[in-house]
Amino acid sequence: MNFDDSEIPTLIPTKVVGSIKINYKGVVCLVAAPLATFETPLWNSVKRGALVSQKTTGIDVRVMDDVMSRSVIVEAENLENALICKNWIEDNLELIKNVVETTSNFAKLRRITAENVGRLLYIRLETTTGNASGHNMVTNAADAVLDFVIANCENVKYVSISGNYCTDKKASSVNGILGRGKRVSAEVIVPCGVCESILKTTPAKIIDLNNKKNLLGSILAGSVRSANAHFANVVLAVYLATGQDAANIIEASQGITFADFNGRDLYFSVNIPNMIVGTVGNGKNLDFAVNNLELMGCRASDSGSAQRLAAVIGAAVLCSELSLMAAQTNRGELTASHMKLERRVK
Repeated sequence: MNFDDSEIPTLIPTKVVGSIKINYKGVVCLVAAPLATFETPLWNSVKRGALVSQKTTGIDVRVMDDVMSRSVIVEAENLENALICKNWIEDNLELIKNVVETTSNFAKLRRITAENVGRLLYIRLETTTGNASGHNMVTNAADAVLDFVIANCENVKYVSISGNYCTDKKASSVNGILGRGKRVSAEVIVPCGVCESILKTTPAKIIDLNNKKNLLGSILAGSVRSANAHFANVVLAVYLATGQDAANIIEASQGITFADFNGRDLYFSVNIPNMIVGTVGNGKNLDFAVNNLELMGCRASDSGSAQRLAAVIGAAVLCSELSLMAAQTNRGELTASHMKLERRVK
């Protein structure tokens, strides 16, 4: 049987969920999140969290960092030459910065990290990428830096344009520590009465469950700098709805949920160090993606629209994380909701 490369039409069920009340850059507003998913209870979960947000002062969302990384590998003749090359890189950051900036109008070098394994040298670059997610932009910059390093360091040769120290589409400690893409944190204060009336639970129960499930359970599982209930569900749903590279869900699923008392009320936050999104680039020009991005107030032509997209996703993640944690404090609620909404059991 012969196969060609023709595209096969696909359809993922998508709903726009909101309104989520957020405080972004000092402005309180209502936003919506388009979610493409086969896990239909997710829509109701985010919707319940959105309703909670409307009963508060809003979800405060911050994008604290915004860089894309790529690592390359070079090999020296011996350990001494590898360390000489490492020192040369550290002494010539301004020159390397200039090389990066010749490759793009948006790429600016933010940080460079070099680690050796014997005579091998792993060089990790972090650059800004404007409204693009930046995979190709940072790879192009890394390629230019690679040529520059080899030309200026004796007895050093090319090994790979990608050295897995990036780290691209794999869970890693380095991404959790240094970040990759947008580093997003979102927090909300939920009044005790709202917990009881909408979430059908109490702040104390959510805090206790977060400690025992997300924190201790994740330690037992050996999670890599990650302690959350289901970040991946919401992030992937928005990724699919807005034309993102869905494989980056591996990085974006990494993060920590934190819950504590704020007096009698609930303090709840989600922290995602690796939100890789863009509003321009491959996939974002498709009609459905353009429509959904504009619905979220993230037009490609607007400055900072990729950061706003990351902020809205962060708020949606908080909404669903809060709703799911509340559901799991009540025995049988999670099972019953999935059976009802996915199996249509009456």
